[in-house]
Amino acid sequence: MSRHLLHRTSDGERWDQLAWRYYGNVSLQGQLIAANRHLFPDRLIPPVLSAGLMLTIPFIEKPDTASALLPPWKQ
Repeated sequence: MSRHLLHRTSDGERWDQLAWRYYGNVSLQGQLIAANRHLFPDRLIPPVLSAGLMLTIPFIEKPDTASALLPPWKQ
């Protein structure tokens, strides 16, 4: 089961802004685009979004950094 949020766009929003808002990392905008390709059947992904689109924002699991620093026998 995939977990996600829904986001209704405002006029002028961009993929990088949404990646920063939801993930704190603009380089993850590709994951947002991949999750919403169905909204653009002509395959042209606009850099600036129009108002009223309902986007799927997938959850991205963050690794547990505290346990990642431990040796394997202590994790």
